[in-house]
Amino acid sequence: MAKDWQIKKRRPVRRKNIAPLLKDLEEALGIDLAVDGAFLEMADYGPWKMVLVDRVPLAVELMSPSDERVVFLTLRGFLSYPCEKRFVEVDHGAIPFLMKGADCMVAGIHSADEDIVDGDLVWVRDQTHKRPLAIGWATKGGSSLITEVKGKGLKNIHWVGDELWEMEL
Repeated sequence: MAKDWQIKKRRPVRRKNIAPLLKDLEEALGIDLAVDGAFLEMADYGPWKMVLVDRVPLAVELMSPSDERVVFLTLRGFLSYPCEKRFVEVDHGAIPFLMKGADCMVAGIHSADEDIVDGDLVWVRDQTHKRPLAIGWATKGGSSLITEVKGKGLKNIHWVGDELWEMEL
């Protein structure tokens, strides 16, 4: 999927032009980006709009399966701005599958944000080191992700082995 995408139409932007996008992101994840004075760029990456801060892909704007605009941090963004909202925590057995782009099954999930609802964009982290591994759409609510033992928990859209993660800009 993402391997065929390329960064196109990369252009510098002023902070006031992307302030609403950054504000939505800060409110959704409860973080403070503090990008004042940083070099901000926007680019197209496949169907996504990407925000680059000092040449690092920090956030993406994409459409949800229900055709709503969603803004979320990239995996590099989560490394720079750790947060405790919309996370799903997996054990070491799930990591090799996630790193190849597989969807996350509920059997590997050990903890999750209780406020997650079906259809939310969430980030996956490993249970031990709390490092980001993937981003995906939740297929169940937060409590169901923890308690259920069978079925798919997330549909993966961006993972550690993905080109966006490895990108040197």
